[in-house]
Amino acid sequence: MTLRIGVIGTGAIGRDHIRRITCNLSGAEIVAVTDVNADAAALAIESYGLTDAKIYPDDLSLIAAPEVDAILVASWGPAHQQSVLAGIAAGKYVFCEKPLATTAAGCREIVEAEIKHGKKLVQVGFMRRYDSGYIQLKQAVESGFIGEPLMIRCAHRNPSSADLYTTDMAVTDTFIHEIDVLHWLVNDDYVSARVAFPKKTRNALPHLRDPQVITLETRGGILITTEIFVNCKYGYDIQCEIIGEEGIVRLPEVAGITYRKDAKLGMNLLMDWKDRFIDSYDRELQDFIDCINQNRDLQGPTSWDGYVAAVTADACVRAQESGQEEAIELDEKPEFYGGVALRSV
Repeated sequence: MTLRIGVIGTGAIGRDHIRRITCNLSGAEIVAVTDVNADAAALAIESYGLTDAKIYPDDLSLIAAPEVDAILVASWGPAHQQSVLAGIAAGKYVFCEKPLATTAAGCREIVEAEIKHGKKLVQVGFMRRYDSGYIQLKQAVESGFIGEPLMIRCAHRNPSSADLYTTDMAVTDTFIHEIDVLHWLVNDDYVSARVAFPKKTRNALPHLRDPQVITLETRGGILITTEIFVNCKYGYDIQCEIIGEEGIVRLPEVAGITYRKDAKLGMNLLMDWKDRFIDSYDRELQDFIDCINQNRDLQGPTSWDGYVAAVTADACVRAQESGQEEAIELDEKPEFYGGVALRSV
């Protein structure tokens, strides 16, 4: 079976997904695209020789098209909710780049629509769950290799940030990936968030507070501290260390050659996030395609995971503004997504 995919949004990430589905992955083809910029949509299919792919005027007409089996949503974030809800209403599988919706209420509406439909149709694009390093951390935690996790220390560093990047985006665009992958790693809900602002780097624009340190506490008492530093200059650097009762495990460094030159021993660092997680993007979409083609339940991040991320991010933004600890209050997890039982306290 070849899964016929329609792509909503042909910006940078949309074009990259078209490339990987067309050139790297198996079991799927791009049959339809749409974008608010019709020229961008035309260029996207022309670039990869997709002469049979049809350009639709909007997301709703693409979703309704009978030749489209599944939808890939890579449009502007505020437009995601409408597309995902329409996909569910049409009974079609949806792969949605983050955010699932820009508000927790919007995510909850998608959750309720999916439950009412009676089948999991939505996967959210939190690609770190497909990274080999994070998978190894997950295996170490679940096997009890380091005993019960007590603390987690993370860092999310970018060499620079765009002029329009704002302090709240450090949560909603950057830290959002840690929110999801750490929740998955320890299988424990968050209950509170705090944000502290160290001395500001001179490399940040006046409107941006950078770096910042975010502390989350889980229901089971795990303390998670994450440094968000988006003007670190030296490279794109993702770090994660889990401290357990019997040992410590760390996210492995990205493989690269070491060199000896000019009286120095060194290794080049990545500068672009797309290079760091390029394999994870391939794996998440291949898994989405395989699950549908093999008539298996989707295995990736769910609509509920999108809701958890949105509620947590909202609390972190409140903590940025208040300077106080802010509660993270999640609804009870529906049985549809695996019930309410997570880690015991």
